Amino acid sequence: MIPELPMRRILGALPMTLAAALAAAPAWAHHYMDNALPGTFVEGLLSGLGHPLIGVDHAAFIIATGFLLGRVTGGMWGVAALVAGSLLGTASHLNGYDIVGGEIGVALSVIVAGGLLMGRWRIELSWLIGGLTLAGALHGHAYAEAIFGAETTPLYAYLAGLTLVQLGVAAAAFLAYRRLTAAREAWAGPVSAGLGAATGAVGVVFLAINIAG
Repeated sequence: MIPELPMRRILGALPMTLAAALAAAPAWAHHYMDNALPGTFVEGLLSGLGHPLIGVDHAAFIIATGFLLGRVTGGMWGVAALVAGSLLGTASHLNGYDIVGGEIGVALSVIVAGGLLMGRWRIELSWLIGGLTLAGALHGHAYAEAIFGAETTPLYAYLAGLTLVQLGVAAAAFLAYRRLTAAREAWAGPVSAGLGAATGAVGVVFLAINIAG
């Protein structure tokens, strides 16, 4: 059995660890290839796979959401709603529909996800699906910035990459929560609280950055 004290230390370090990663994030958050526009299928695919991961706010949101949905019966429908919403948001932005304050909305969604993960509230799946579709659209709106002006082939590859990485990361977090609960149910609450606090810290920092900017 892993001692209780190191576990508390690990959970306590989570917010500081993720917040420290923000120092490197601004240079990477919107594109992984030095802001170059993808020109081939492979570049578009890699860009789509990378964008949600190297944007710390996006990654924190996806992981927290998957973990949160692990508590919910039929929670994988929430994962599907998140991905569908992000594709809708990306497509809408590419077609000229802008969201005023979109980046602030993204930061707020990260804070909300962290807060829900820290709490033990029971939320109906239908409410979660609606909220995740909206939040996904906000994140998708931001994802579109990296692909404006691209040709058709890299554009579709980018969307495929976005779909795959969000499904993969959210599903992995979903399964991680289920495995944790099955193996050590007593740890599920503290781990959720620690991850929720870290996610909330990321959201607060990004909110402050966007308001100040």
